[in-house]
Amino acid sequence: MIERYSTPEIRRLWSLERKFEVWRDIEIAACEYWHNQGKITAEELSDIRKKSTFTVERINEIENEVHHDVIAFLTALAENIGPASRHVHFGLTSSDVVDTAQMLLILEAGANIDKALLKLLTALHAQAVKYKDLVVAGRTHGVHAEPTTLGLKLLGHYAEMFRARERLNHALDGCRFGKISGAVGTYSQMPPELEAYVLGKFNLKPEPVSTQVIPRDRHAYFLQAIALAGQGMYRLMQEIRLLQRTEGREVEEPFQKGQKGSSAMPHKRNPILAERICGLARVLSGYASTAEYNIPLWHERDISHSGAERVILPDSTALVEYMLLKSAFVVENLQVHEKNCERVLESTHGLLFSSRALLTVTSSAKISREDAYAIVQQAAMETWANPEQGNLRQRLERHASLSAISKADWDQVFDARSFLTHIDAIFGRVPHPPTPSP
Repeated sequence: MIERYSTPEIRRLWSLERKFEVWRDIEIAACEYWHNQGKITAEELSDIRKKSTFTVERINEIENEVHHDVIAFLTALAENIGPASRHVHFGLTSSDVVDTAQMLLILEAGANIDKALLKLLTALHAQAVKYKDLVVAGRTHGVHAEPTTLGLKLLGHYAEMFRARERLNHALDGCRFGKISGAVGTYSQMPPELEAYVLGKFNLKPEPVSTQVIPRDRHAYFLQAIALAGQGMYRLMQEIRLLQRTEGREVEEPFQKGQKGSSAMPHKRNPILAERICGLARVLSGYASTAEYNIPLWHERDISHSGAERVILPDSTALVEYMLLKSAFVVENLQVHEKNCERVLESTHGLLFSSRALLTVTSSAKISREDAYAIVQQAAMETWANPEQGNLRQRLERHASLSAISKADWDQVFDARSFLTHIDAIFGRVPHPPTPSP
């Protein structure tokens, strides 16, 4: 996990200290079950609870010798607990503790991600509403198409991130499972009631059919949901980067006081945050692919997934939270240059209105659609080539075959607002951002 691209909170969450704390809590819960069954005395359970202390340094020291982190952890606990330590990990296998704890950490990280996602959703919705009626050039293939609004552009990104949240929440629901079922999932050394007791304490459900591990499709689905959220931010930030190009400069990401854009060119205002988010989204997709390859383990389990998960789970959750927070900052502080939006809209000399012109020529001049298309396209191509000799409207108004079309009709054709009559209806279909939990 790179400190530059993570928050202190999530670094603490995925720290060795925190992992061992959760392992300890699970071990203590299992001991509580055995105490309730009369297998551990109250005094022994008290010792286990009070003396289950450790240091990461000591665990690492032991692991350097035994080359097994769970054994090192248990040995370090035993050194402090004393004789009652014989009850710790009784009947369990390492993955009972490791997999269950990992799911708890995933859920904890998921709560952080959701908080950041809600921040981005709130920012996107607010800006979409603010710029709902700001007309801008729509583009397909990078070329002017028809008018749209900046607010509608942002609303589309809001709707996508809203779906991203739904996918993430669904994936997190699939991670609310643990397993304490033994070496191959048969409960050979403990009853299912132990599993139910321990998992119940942590609000987890038993994995219906486990092997030595929880099936890795659950983890893969979670990382795929993260990767899709990353791609949603990629699309949003790429749009901002494209709109920030010098030729248009319709919007810009915030350029903060004291910021410098280039060591060589003092004029530079580069979309560095947007570019960073786009790049990190590619990393998330790579991690999601790795998680897929972790699904087909050998038989009841091999260890090929373990090393990969120590990288991809902390990194994916840290990166997506970081990206969401940075994306929210960009959107909240987005600089919108309305005069530039108008200039860009007019830069193709009315060509954005060719679709409405085609319909008007077809209906008002009473000629075939094919002939109407040929007339409008010829006028459009001439406008592309020689705009100084007239814009699209002027050329069409001069066309001999179109004299029946009135000025009022042409006014309607070349009125950008006439393309945007149903913007409110689109906004009405989209739910408002959920209220963050306190």
